[in-house]
Amino acid sequence: MLKSSDIELLTQTGPGTPMGNVFRRFWLPALVADELPEPDCAPVRLTVLGEKLIGFRDTEGKVGFVGENCPHRGASMFFGRNEECGLRCVYHGWKFNTSGECVDMPNEPPESNFKHKVKITAYPAEDWGGVVWIYMGPPDLKPELPHFEWCLVPDDQRVVHRWYHECNYAQAMEGDLDTAHVSFLHKLLDGGDRAFRRTSSNGAVLMHHGSPKLTIKETDYGFCYGARRDADDGYYWRITQCLLPGYSIIPSNTTQYASGAWFPMDDHTSTGWRFVWNSAEPIPAESRARAGNPPTRPQGSIMPVANRHNDYQIDREMQRNVSFTGIWDFRAQDSMATESMGPIMNRTKEHLGTSDLAIIMYRRQLLKLARDLEQGNEPFAARGGELFHVRSLDVVAPSAELDGVLKQHEDAMFHPVL
Repeated sequence: MLKSSDIELLTQTGPGTPMGNVFRRFWLPALVADELPEPDCAPVRLTVLGEKLIGFRDTEGKVGFVGENCPHRGASMFFGRNEECGLRCVYHGWKFNTSGECVDMPNEPPESNFKHKVKITAYPAEDWGGVVWIYMGPPDLKPELPHFEWCLVPDDQRVVHRWYHECNYAQAMEGDLDTAHVSFLHKLLDGGDRAFRRTSSNGAVLMHHGSPKLTIKETDYGFCYGARRDADDGYYWRITQCLLPGYSIIPSNTTQYASGAWFPMDDHTSTGWRFVWNSAEPIPAESRARAGNPPTRPQGSIMPVANRHNDYQIDREMQRNVSFTGIWDFRAQDSMATESMGPIMNRTKEHLGTSDLAIIMYRRQLLKLARDLEQGNEPFAARGGELFHVRSLDVVAPSAELDGVLKQHEDAMFHPVL
């Protein structure tokens, strides 16, 4: 349970807020690279940390993020012409490059130097790992890009998904960190294991043991936690990585891994991400669209088909006979759980138990980052890209102690080899 002041600190991420300043110390995923597919393509609207922005790829292929409104009279740059290494406002022709500099002001006389005095809000952008990243913090503190394993594999071994989520980022992230819900929310009534096919024989243990014992270990980048369930030949461990400020890496016992992330659009909505990668071979073309269980979305849209406005297309007959929820879309099951709490849940009224230790740790670490930054202490996790080069773990082991399991599998978790 949190105090009201803690809830405000956790969920308010707009310009000038303590938590917003924390997020602005990190490179953040902003767009899937395919959303800006080629030079001079159509610009894209997006909202990040409460700021309305326009993303565009210029004639030379360089990506830029600029404020939505032209600094002249405020017309939206979304309707602008993307041409000749700049985005031109169609109201009076002012054109800005990816750095925010005004490079043409055709409604001013040729001798005027006014264009050199005007800039549009602009943020650094980078193409990296199939994602267009944005950095919104102090220029002198810009860190290196994170070295996630999925950024380093060839393009055909990686799939990236992005979608719209109607609650605050922390609420959504806590759903990813909640291992106990899998045994209920994603359960099929016939005992099937649709959601966790990749865990093979461990899937049955996962789906039928809803009260795992959690152990947490803090790290330089956040924390990892082990969820321990009894298995026939030892203990079944699912060890999840939580990387600040908003990533998780989901356990797998195959060469295909998945990472989730949640980042604020504003205080009440967020962007959900799934990064799926195979460390050994290409992901087959026929399975790329559904890799990582993204929500079903219309072509060209980030709004899921099953959403809050249509009750996630719940089917009560299905709920009676087929699945625990009656919601056909796997990702919509998670969305229902976190969005139905409201955009910002009143966390003073919740009652957390032993299976919620990872959620408690995530909140505690984020709140500490915000308070430390207010005192002038920069977040360590933002400094080094190598900190993000880790994996999760799905294993049956004889040890009941997390430290023993981590020691045994340290190379696989913390030093992945490509």
